[in-house]
Parts: sequence; structure tokens; C-alpha cells
Amino acid sequence: MEAHLYEWANLLIRWLHITVGIAWIGASFYFNWLENQLERHGDKPDGVEGTLWAIHGGGFYHLQKFQVAPARLPERLHWFKWEAYYTWISGVLLLAVVYYLNARTNLIDPSVAELSPLAASLIGLATLALSWLVYDGLCRSPLGRKPVALAAVLFALLVLLAWGLSQVFSGRGAYIHVGAAIGTCMVANVFFVIIPGQRAMVEAMKAGREPDGARGRAGALRSRHNNYLTLPVLFIMISNHFPSTYGSGWNWLILTALALAAIVIRHYFNVRHLPGRHWRLMLLGLAGLAAIILATAPRAPHREAGADTPPVAMEAVNTVVEQRCVACHAAAPSFAGFTAPPKGIRLDSEAAIRQHRDQIGQVAVRTRIMPPGNLTGMTDDERALLERWLNQPAGTP
Repeated sequence: MEAHLYEWANLLIRWLHITVGIAWIGASFYFNWLENQLERHGDKPDGVEGTLWAIHGGGFYHLQKFQVAPARLPERLHWFKWEAYYTWISGVLLLAVVYYLNARTNLIDPSVAELSPLAASLIGLATLALSWLVYDGLCRSPLGRKPVALAAVLFALLVLLAWGLSQVFSGRGAYIHVGAAIGTCMVANVFFVIIPGQRAMVEAMKAGREPDGARGRAGALRSRHNNYLTLPVLFIMISNHFPSTYGSGWNWLILTALALAAIVIRHYFNVRHLPGRHWRLMLLGLAGLAAIILATAPRAPHREAGADTPPVAMEAVNTVVEQRCVACHAAAPSFAGFTAPPKGIRLDSEAAIRQHRDQIGQVAVRTRIMPPGNLTGMTDDERALLERWLNQPAGTP
């Protein structure tokens, strides 16, 4: 029953996280698109910076953006904040359920660092808090008045964070904590800077004062950061399904390269409405992704000239898989916390092992992410045996 309830908690929190995340990111993308599509020329009402006509769902919409604010505030003013807050809250709950309650499986890799579940969890939470304090401090410093220099420093710190966490956690745990740190900064931007700045603007209007331009500029800077960080965070959210990235020995560098390519692609969508040949940015971003794909491609096995290696018997493969993998990958897993084989993959028969030989090679030989945290103690010799088996023609007895 405990494993059953854990599985449902994982499902429901993940479902909520994705739903509110879509709402938050969708609103961000929509307003960015709206800003880029405003008609800023021609006849406009006084005080209006731009207008836009749109059709959706069988109806017409007419939107206006004011240069500062309308002369009179409307009775109902919609705020966009709860989508961000709920995304972070559900994300932290999911982080606790998936990584902190199962730290030995998903967060700790003894080959990287010997940590207790409590120590690993505290390091993870401290990473989120420290990331925000450093980021916010830099934005409020004189460097905050130089957006390009600030962006360069922040990206360098992001690289350092990815590298540092890869020296402490499993690849999967490092990736998700980089994403959680970025997400924390994005939500804190909304909570501590953007929304308070908007409230101050509304209060100034009610009191007949001129809004504080500095707070507006600070909010615009943080909003711009959130916009560019969206695609890297989305990748990290799905990265646990792709071991060729987080399972690599260069996982921090792969994450850095992917984040950079994503930021370049996002920049293209931000500026493509402006004059210039911005399509080159898209090509640059796609070229970066192609380079990552080639860099992470599996290498052909090295064979010494004249070496005559006897074929690996299927019986030996069965023995390794039974001892190291079947506790989870069986019709009725015996490993605590599992009610069904992960991803529906069963390895409790010779036919099933042959069917999933490519997956075995990916997770147990090339990336070594399985068994998770090497809880069942698969040895290097056993992995070498599996590699020799994978390198011989399929169907060899």
C-alpha cells in the first residue's frame, strides 16, 4: 500500500506541476508574442502605445497596450502570478517525493559522492536558496545596469552550478536541481520583484503619483530573464527520460550546451519580428543541437587487431540481469517502492532480455545509470560482459 500511495502521489503532483507550468509558460509566451505583434503605427487613442486585433474560438478580440497606464483604473484588473506560484510549489513537492524520499535511488550516486539521504536533501534545498540569493544580489548590484554583462556572468554561474552539482549528485539529480534552482529564481522574480513593482504602479496611480520608473525597469529585466530561461527549464523537466544526456561523463557540459542552444533559439523568436536576418539565430541554435547529438553518439567498440574473443553465452547474460536488474524489472518487482516494472520493461526471461538489448546497452553499459545508484552492486566486469554481448550479432546463442 505504501508503494501504491507513493506512485499516486508522484502521478498527481506531476500532473498538477505540468498543468500549472503550461499555464505559466503559456501566459509568458502569449504576452511576449503580443508585445511583438502590436501595431504601433497609425491612428491610436491618446496614451495607447499599440493595438492588436485577433480572432480565436469564433470571436474577435481588440487589445490595447498603454504607454504607461490608463487615465482611470478599471474595476477589475487581472494579475498573472498564481500560475508561477503553483508551478514552484508543485515542483518542490515533486522534488521531495521523487528525489528526497528516494534519495538513494534517484539522487545519490556512490561513485560520485558518498552522501546520506538527509545530507543530499539538505544540499539540494540549500542550492535553491543560495542560487536565488546570488542571482538577486547580482541583479541589484551595479552590474544589473549592464544587461549584457550581467547575462554573461549569470550564464557562467549556471555553468559552474551544473559542474558543481555533477560532482555531488547523480547525473539525473544534478540536472533536476539545476532546473529547480533556475525555476526558483524565476518564481522569486515574480514574487519579490515583478508583482510588487506592478502593485506599486497601481498604488501610485490611485494616489495620483508618477510611478517609480526604477521598479518598472527592474521588473522588465527580471521578466526578460524568465523569458530566456524557459526553454532550458523545459528541457530539464523532461531530461530524466534521456540518459544519453544526464548519464554522460560530460553531463554538465551537455546541459550547458543545450541551455545555450535553447537560449539562442528563444532569442530568435523574441527578435524575428524586427528588421534583419534573424533566421541565422535559428540556424545557429539548430546547429548547436546537431553538434550535441553527434558528440553524444555511441562510439564503435574498440577491438585489438588479431584478438579472438569467445562469444558471450546467453546464460552468463541471464545471470547478470537476474542478479542486478530483475528485482525491479519483473512482473512483480521485489524491490521496495515498485509496484510495477519501471517503464513497463520486464527482464525476467531470455526473450525479454533479447528484446530490450538496446535499452540495456544504453542504461547499463554506455551511461551506467542503471541500476540506479548501483544499489544492486553491478561490477565493472559484469558491465564489460554485457558490452561484449551487445557487440556480438543479435541472436548469438
